[in-house]
Amino acid sequence: MPHLLVIAHAPLASALRQVAEHTFPDCAPTLSVLDVQPGMCADDVEAAARALMAGSAQPEWLVLTDVFGATPCNGAQRLAGDQVQVLSGVSVPMLWRTLCYASQKPLTELARRAMQGAVTGIVATPPLPPDE
Repeated sequence: MPHLLVIAHAPLASALRQVAEHTFPDCAPTLSVLDVQPGMCADDVEAAARALMAGSAQPEWLVLTDVFGATPCNGAQRLAGDQVQVLSGVSVPMLWRTLCYASQKPLTELARRAMQGAVTGIVATPPLPPDE
C-alpha cells in the first residue's frame, strides 16, 4: 500500500489532513503532510519531504501537491521516480478518492483514481449550458 504525502502551501496540507481524518479516522498511519512555509525554496521542500519519507518503511509514495509550478510542486517533482508518483491540484475529492482506495490499489492505479476523484469532484449547479 503506497504511503500518501500532501505537500502544499501552509496551512493547506495540515487542513487537508484534518479533513481526511474527519472522514477517514484511521488514515493517520498512511498520510503525511508538509506545510510549505513562506520563504521555503524547492530545495527546502525536497529536503523536508525526503526526511519525512525516510521515517517510513513504505517504499511507494503518492505525493499530492497544490499548484503545478509553485514551490511545493517544484520540490515534490524532484522526488518522482519508479516508486514515487507526484500529482498536482490536490483537492478534498482527490484526497478522499485516494484514501478510499489506498489499501487496495498499486501506486499507478491509485494515482489514476486520485485524478479521477479530482475531475469528478467538479460539479456545476445548475449544470452549465453546452458549449456552442
